[in-house]
Amino acid sequence: MLFGLTVSSIDDVGLIAHAEHLGYDFCWVPDTQLLTSNPWAVLALAAQQTQRIRIGTGLAVAGLRLAPVLANSIATINRLAPGRTFCGVGTGNTAMRTMGRRPMAVKPFAEYLRVVRALLDGEEVDYRHGDSSRPIRFQNRNLGHGDARVPIHVGGLGPRAQALAGELGDALVTSVPRGGTVAEARGRAEAAASTAGRNPAEVEVYALMNLLLLEPGETLASPRAIAECGSAIMANVHYLVDLHRETGAEPPAYVLPIWEDYLAYHRGRDAARAHQQLHQSHYAYLEEGEARFITPEIIRNFTLAGRPEEIVERLRQLEADGLTGVNFIFPNDQLHALVESFARRVIRLYREA
Repeated sequence: MLFGLTVSSIDDVGLIAHAEHLGYDFCWVPDTQLLTSNPWAVLALAAQQTQRIRIGTGLAVAGLRLAPVLANSIATINRLAPGRTFCGVGTGNTAMRTMGRRPMAVKPFAEYLRVVRALLDGEEVDYRHGDSSRPIRFQNRNLGHGDARVPIHVGGLGPRAQALAGELGDALVTSVPRGGTVAEARGRAEAAASTAGRNPAEVEVYALMNLLLLEPGETLASPRAIAECGSAIMANVHYLVDLHRETGAEPPAYVLPIWEDYLAYHRGRDAARAHQQLHQSHYAYLEEGEARFITPEIIRNFTLAGRPEEIVERLRQLEADGLTGVNFIFPNDQLHALVESFARRVIRLYREA
């Protein structure tokens, strides 16, 4: 099992080097332009300050920049950290919705991935922009494009996007439980890889999960526990609200006890700015008005919760199900402390057992 962290602010870039020393294997830098620092600046600094840890976007948003621009950006980082750079790409659930726009649809997303992969491989590719299509390629090889192959990690919560990871990517990045079970997600990616004539055994699967490390004698109703996992849980609820608004989809059964109450709470927001307010606390902090929705039941269903030895046991089960790596996003005010605590209490225990 590989272990990752997420660093979203350039102010915390030094934490990536510290995480490397703590034993973390990779770092995601998110691409949510109205909520986080510019990912390319963070990654460039991280590349200069580290030697071993793998670094990349988690996830770059296809709708924010042209495919050749993304390929150039990650290739430049790969020049700084050759062989340990990866390109996570997604359709942009939060990044797009904070602008009042929907994420990219699956069909254009597939075409986007095709162009990025070809350019990173040093190939010429037909590229359509607007009403015309022209062959393009990277023309200045001295920039470092193609120096070391950059794996593409494809974000996918639904079946079609998960299949794209097997067809066009090197890894699937999903979210548990939003993206289904690890076995289900891996099965979809492997089936698509096989159909595309690729080796399904080479597909990796990474999961973003919510974490709660319980202290001795602590319960799920503890104010400290709620503060630790609340922002991550509500980020999942916010996603479900958007999905319901756009498609009419109902939430999973374990969300139903708070669902109508939360929708009523959301309807009370400023209608013109609701798209901002829904996501403004995204994984960063727990809004005061949303704390009441963090119940023991929803923590149990949305969170990998328990004492360190229980977390390790569950991680071993996930690895057996086919999970390659796991990542967590901690609240801003607890980021440094929880990154260190998880390394010393869970990663060390996992590797020593």
